[in-house]
Amino acid sequence: MQITGAVLERCGAPAPWADSRPLTVGPLELDPPGPGEIAVRIEAAGLCHSDLSVVDGNRVRPTPMLLGHEAAGIVEAAGDGVGTGLDSTGIAVGTRVVMTFLPRCGECAECATDGRLPCSVGSAANAAGELVGGVRRLHRDGADVHHHLGVSAFATHAVVSATSVVPVPDDVPADIAALLGCAVLTGGGAVLNAGRPAAGATVAVVGLGGVGMAALLVARALRHKVVGVDTVPAKLDLARELGARALTPAEALDEGLRAPVVVEAAGNPRAFETAYALTAPGGTTVTVGLPGPDQRASISPLSLTAEARTVVGSYLGSAVPSRDIPRYVELWRAGRLPLERLVSARIGLDELPRALDRLAAGEELRQLITFDERKTA
Repeated sequence: MQITGAVLERCGAPAPWADSRPLTVGPLELDPPGPGEIAVRIEAAGLCHSDLSVVDGNRVRPTPMLLGHEAAGIVEAAGDGVGTGLDSTGIAVGTRVVMTFLPRCGECAECATDGRLPCSVGSAANAAGELVGGVRRLHRDGADVHHHLGVSAFATHAVVSATSVVPVPDDVPADIAALLGCAVLTGGGAVLNAGRPAAGATVAVVGLGGVGMAALLVARALRHKVVGVDTVPAKLDLARELGARALTPAEALDEGLRAPVVVEAAGNPRAFETAYALTAPGGTTVTVGLPGPDQRASISPLSLTAEARTVVGSYLGSAVPSRDIPRYVELWRAGRLPLERLVSARIGLDELPRALDRLAAGEELRQLITFDERKTA
C-alpha cells in the first residue's frame, strides 16, 4: 500500500533543521505484514530526544530511514501466526496497540533478565534498520527504506513485529497510549524498575523533558516525595503544578539536597554529575539519558565505596512492556498519573523540522504528531 511518511535522508545535518531540512515527507510503499507481523494505522506519534539524536548524528543509523519510535495505532491486518493462538500476542484486527522501540523475542539470555538487559535479537534488528527476522517492509522508488527501532511511526501506517506492541483497552486514548511506548516506559521504569525507592522515599529527577517529567509523574503516582531539577523556568513551574518541589541545579547543590534515588534524564554529562552529587549515601543514581558517545563525566570512585553508592544504567526503563504498560494504564485510570500534562504541542508531519529545533532548545516536553484519517487514508 502507499503511505505518507517522514524519511531522514542523512544523519548529522546542521541545525536549525528548519533550514537544513534533513527530512523528506512524501509517499512510500509499505508491504503487507509477514509472519509474526502486524500492520498498524498510526493515530499518534511522539517526538523524542532519541529521534533527535539520530537527526543530529549523536546516534548514527543507516539512512534513508523512516523515523519515529513512540506511537499508538489501530491494527488493520495481521500476518500468519498472530492472534491465532500460535503465539502469546493474541492481537486482533481493530485492537489499539502501544508501539515500543525494543522488540523482545522472549527467548534470548538477555530477555531472561526481567528487563535489566535489552533483547539481543531486537537490538541487532534495530541497529541494522530492520524488523525482527531481517526484513524491511518499507520502500521508495524501488529501493528499501530502513526502519527506525522496529517502529517507524512518523507515517500514516507501519508494519511491525508483533513483539514490538502491547495491546491496550479501548478506553485508553491514542494520545495517552503513544506516551506509554517510550516516555513513560523509560522515565517511569527508571523509578519503578531500576531505582526501586522505599515507600515514601524522596525521588529526585534531573532533566525535566518528556522522559524526566514522566519519571516525576510516576514517582508522584507511587506516592513518593519528588524533587524536579532543571534549568528551564517553565519546566520547573510545571513540576510544581504537578506536586513536586522544583529547583535549578545550582539551588539543589547549594542547599545540599540529597535523595536516596536520583534519576538522570537529560542525556548530558553535567546532568549526570549533578544527579550523582544529589544522591544520598547508600543511594542509587539511575541514568536513562543518552549523551553523545564521545562525551565523558567525572565522579569520585571513592564515594562509591565509602558511601556505598550504586550507579545504574537503565535502557527503556529496564522495562518488560507487556508487564509494565498495564500498570501505568491502571494508575492513569485511577487519576493518579495525569499523562495529558506531558503533551506540549500537536503537530503535523510537515512541521517536524521546526519541532526538532524546539525540542533541541528545551522548549517542549512531548510534541505529538496526530493523523486525520480522512486526510491520510
